[in-house]
Amino acid sequence: MPEEQEPVEIVVCLGSSCFARGNAENLSTLRDYASHGEGSAVRLNGCLCQDECRQSPNIRIGGTLHHGVTPDRLQLLLRQLREPWDESWSAVQGQ
Repeated sequence: MPEEQEPVEIVVCLGSSCFARGNAENLSTLRDYASHGEGSAVRLNGCLCQDECRQSPNIRIGGTLHHGVTPDRLQLLLRQLREPWDESWSAVQGQ
């Protein structure tokens, strides 16, 4: 029987800069992701500010803060949660 893994925590910055620059849309995407079969794999939270406003929108995934998260980049990051050892992971980490 496979071991259950701890859910990955995803923290969406809800500060005004991040929210206006794309995290409103990203939050909607993450809510859909969490409610359609991936809910047990992630724990979705929000925070007021991560003090990185100049590089917004910011999302913390599993302890790593990602800056300038566009909807396309968010899709790539979510795919990496399902397939963490995919070759494209190193490209995501470098952005």
